Amino acid sequence: MARVTTGSEERFAPEISSKHLPPVTYRDIPEPLSLRRIIGPGVILAAGGIGSGEYVLWPLVAQQAGLGFLWAALFGSIIMFFIGTECIRYTLSTGETVITGFTRLWKPWWIGFILMALIPNLWPGYATGTATTLTFIFGGGNVVVITVLALVAIALSLTLSPVVYQFMEKAEGLMMGIMLLFLVFAVIFGIRAEVWGDVVTGFGEVGQIPGDISFPVLAGAVAFAGAGGTGILVVSNYVRDKGWGMGAHIPRIVSPITGHEEPGSNIGHFFEQNEENISRWKGWWRVTNWEQFLTFFLFTVVSIFVMSALAYSTLFGQNAGQDFEFIRAEGEALRERVGAWFMVFFWLTGTVALFSTNLAVWDQVSRISADAMKANWLQENRFWSESKLYATIIVFLLVFSVGVLVSGLTQPVVLLVIVSVLSGITSFIYCALIIQLNRFSLPNSIRMGGVRLAVMSVAVLFYGFFFVVTVLDLLGVFGG
Repeated sequence: MARVTTGSEERFAPEISSKHLPPVTYRDIPEPLSLRRIIGPGVILAAGGIGSGEYVLWPLVAQQAGLGFLWAALFGSIIMFFIGTECIRYTLSTGETVITGFTRLWKPWWIGFILMALIPNLWPGYATGTATTLTFIFGGGNVVVITVLALVAIALSLTLSPVVYQFMEKAEGLMMGIMLLFLVFAVIFGIRAEVWGDVVTGFGEVGQIPGDISFPVLAGAVAFAGAGGTGILVVSNYVRDKGWGMGAHIPRIVSPITGHEEPGSNIGHFFEQNEENISRWKGWWRVTNWEQFLTFFLFTVVSIFVMSALAYSTLFGQNAGQDFEFIRAEGEALRERVGAWFMVFFWLTGTVALFSTNLAVWDQVSRISADAMKANWLQENRFWSESKLYATIIVFLLVFSVGVLVSGLTQPVVLLVIVSVLSGITSFIYCALIIQLNRFSLPNSIRMGGVRLAVMSVAVLFYGFFFVVTVLDLLGVFGG
């Protein structure tokens, strides 16, 4: 998608606050594109989250506690759809990421969101899961060595791709294709017919929380119904690099080694509030909502439901072991029911899903951190481009993760629960900020409407509740 440039005289746009960052300038918003031409950000978001909630945490809940908690998966996915599209609203309007928007509200948020992205995602739970499922396939192997090799492969992929977004779109699109194929086979061969009746009746338990599974795991599954933590916020970075709306005026992240850096700044632009520009913005808003619904939302819901039903169909009522042992047990049960080929397909899908999730998480953390650093700290520095910052953070993540593995912390579910609980805290904070940004800081013609305000308010209460109760549970307040 071609980037838009202009030679016209720049004028500042007073509609967007410049109290904490340089003012944005006026530029026209490009004509909206067709749905076919904008497909991509939702695919990355959906495929990037598949290895945490969909493959691990929700099936773990299903095999231990049944299907009565799927109402929370649907509820969490709906909320994530609204959060994601509200992130897109700001980027369509300004070309800036939503975190840059938060910084316009209060300067220290740029540091806060770097920490909120880094701290939960420093733990290599996804790559450890990748290695663990590979050992199931090959009958053994050194988990630490395989994990390190996977992390090195991820680091090289992200730092050597000429245009990182284009690589991510292709890689995660391939992952989505593999997962969709597995879901079809799971429905046909792996799930007993009567289980679908249990899925339906499970919705009669709305609001009830099963008592035979730990609350941190449940809270983690809810947080990962889609793209947990700061992961959902990065859709605005993908929208920018894809060139949606005003993002077409902002340079993309490229490899400092193999790519060609584009001129420009990650400080955005705004469009004058005339009839033509507002009409174009509304066109973008319609088509981008459809893109998110058809890719991110539907894929997330279908995968959670099918993978949970599969785990319930094979392991419910059995002692399937701790940590990833339930993944091993599920594969072996599928071998008995369907055949060895399906067992291998199940583990191979998990390997690819967990690898692609670690790929997406490192990309997301590095995008958030590089964008925030460049906009707030190194804006005038000519050497430290956003692309160079991005590559440097990838190297840091690699070094730290290897250190964690060498220290001996290698249990995938433990690591994923740590990540998910910390992500729930983040979700509570950014939902409140999105309301402030999109409801009260944008012009009336494009601001968040009343229905969306109500949904986002529910999201604040929802994540706040899970955060508080999870912390109390971890502190032993509920006893037991």
